Amino acid sequence: MTVLDTELRPAEPSRAIVFWRRYRRNRAALLGLFIFAIVVLMALTAGFVDPGDPLRRAGDPLTAPFVDMSVPLGTDQLGRDILSGLFYGARISLLVGVVATLVAIAIGVIIGALAGYFGGWVDDVLMRVTEAFQTIPNFVLLLTLVAILGSKIEWITLAIGIVSWTAPARMVRAEFMSLRNREFVDAARNLGVSNTSLIFREILPNALPPIIVYASVIMALSILLESALAFLGLGDPNYASWGNMIGQGRAVLRTAWYCAAIPGIAIVLTVLSFSLLGEGLNDALNPRQKQ
Repeated sequence: MTVLDTELRPAEPSRAIVFWRRYRRNRAALLGLFIFAIVVLMALTAGFVDPGDPLRRAGDPLTAPFVDMSVPLGTDQLGRDILSGLFYGARISLLVGVVATLVAIAIGVIIGALAGYFGGWVDDVLMRVTEAFQTIPNFVLLLTLVAILGSKIEWITLAIGIVSWTAPARMVRAEFMSLRNREFVDAARNLGVSNTSLIFREILPNALPPIIVYASVIMALSILLESALAFLGLGDPNYASWGNMIGQGRAVLRTAWYCAAIPGIAIVLTVLSFSLLGEGLNDALNPRQKQ
């Protein structure tokens, strides 16, 4: 190959550009990204929309939407602004979703990596622990943990992460079992690389793509679990959340349906965005799987 050929060859696109090209082919994934961007924007601008306390009284109780432009989406039975609660609730939903997902992924990666890499009795013990957690329905276990730890948003988020780690653990275990005997792992092992380095530097980066995709599922489930707790009156009453709004709105569902319907629509759209994001990530990270 001549120097001229090298100079005329176009530069290869970066991984980020290749990823974006694959991602944008899925129009549904672009819709999910757009909805997710709106939710993030709502969370970031909540303080500008309503600089005060979203739990304070902002108008007459049960004002219908678009009747009073100072509260465009109306008020609940206590006179609180539904629009303000919607924006501040986006913060709580994203906070719970992101932190609970990080907790679940961290626990699942550690347990799955150890079980898949070492195998034998280590695998047997860790998988029996995983199966023990899976025999208990997630929501029942979550109710138990919240009853023990309390209803503060920090404990609720931690509890959601604790009940959501089993599926990531099994996924990581399966990936490690398929990768632990590959050539690049054997080469690193022959060079004297420690087990810790093999696990976290050699194998784990190659096992992350399906975990990243599944993280969107955990985030969606985390938002639903927090909303379910709040709907049952077990959420943190010191924060405006979509679940709290639905739980309080069910008392006036026949006369003021919008109190529960508006935050319910927000939850549905947010969960839908995570689902579409996961589909797009799967297409971008695993293009051969779609084929």
